[in-house]
Amino acid sequence: MSVPLSILDLSPISAGSTPQQALRNTIDLAQHAEQWGYHRYWLAEHHFVSVASSSSITLIGLVAAATSRIRVGSAAVQVGHHTSASIVEAFGTIDALYPGRLDLGLGRSGHRRAQFGAEPTHPKRERPLVDTATGRTEVRDGVVIPPPFDPRRVADRSKYLAGLHALHQEGAQPQDFAEQVDDIRALLAGTYRTPDGFALHAVPGEGAQVEVWLFGSSAGVSAEIAGRLGLPFAAAYHVAPGTALDAVESYRAAFQPSAQLAEPYVVVSADVVVAETDTAAKHLASTYGHWVHGIRSGAGAPEYPDPGTAGPLTADQARLVADRTTTQFVGSPNTVSERLAALQRVSGADELLVTSVTHAHADRLESHRLLAEAWSVRAARAA
Repeated sequence: MSVPLSILDLSPISAGSTPQQALRNTIDLAQHAEQWGYHRYWLAEHHFVSVASSSSITLIGLVAAATSRIRVGSAAVQVGHHTSASIVEAFGTIDALYPGRLDLGLGRSGHRRAQFGAEPTHPKRERPLVDTATGRTEVRDGVVIPPPFDPRRVADRSKYLAGLHALHQEGAQPQDFAEQVDDIRALLAGTYRTPDGFALHAVPGEGAQVEVWLFGSSAGVSAEIAGRLGLPFAAAYHVAPGTALDAVESYRAAFQPSAQLAEPYVVVSADVVVAETDTAAKHLASTYGHWVHGIRSGAGAPEYPDPGTAGPLTADQARLVADRTTTQFVGSPNTVSERLAALQRVSGADELLVTSVTHAHADRLESHRLLAEAWSVRAARAA
């Protein structure tokens, strides 16, 4: 079965480059993605790290302005860092000028203060915990499903906690996720009422032609809410390969038809690097582990390393990121398209979302171009 391909972009900043150039690269890739036939172009929200998509809604507006047909959206707005009204008004403003092209993806990442707030402010160790996963790696039809990553293996959460503090007003607490999803949908529909019954109307925002999505990486709250509300769901295999398929199963089990969807609709993400040959692609992807290690060490995503100058990871560092490096889809167009087809079969995905990070922008463009061509050939054969 051939399904649409879409792109997830973090606007990565390469070593030796700048945020300004990363943003120009995003606009360039989005314009090419539209030419190459990708279905959607989604932007991720991350803060205080070396990616330029921190103000993802602003960037969505810029991408929408620079393109004409491709759907543009968030993957995902970290709703714990925003009020429902600010989200709806921002998307409503963009939709007013580029109607019918926006996907409003909502994620729970901004709600984790309660999860980590009880831990010491500086839980530092001499080195990260390793080999704490008790399960075994499973392979389904060629799709690698590693044991779930244990967040306790992150050695230092000080920067993460500091970032949460900076992103919230003093004393403010994130709204319950399910309640915030309901409020966002009500503001879009024009049915919002305050707790004391006062009607408020988002201008712009009310009546916007915005498609609401939920994002998740495990069989938890997000998957259940998406299913119960009959919303489309995106499962982050590229971030949580050990639990993303469980999230898909949970979503489908909870699904109830809605005005938006009669049947479940699932997007599954994958991290890919494509080049003319497997060898060339492996070289381009050789610093992906370094990048992920920066995240899991607690320092946050670093500037993306140059594979021509970076040294190898230590054994402990490699073990800390093994679930991500073994599930990255790296190779020639045929190699990667075959692996993506397997992921689609195993997950039953209605659409695949690919993210590709390389040090050189030209290599990232080529990765997406080659994959689009290979996927188009596969679709033609399946027709």
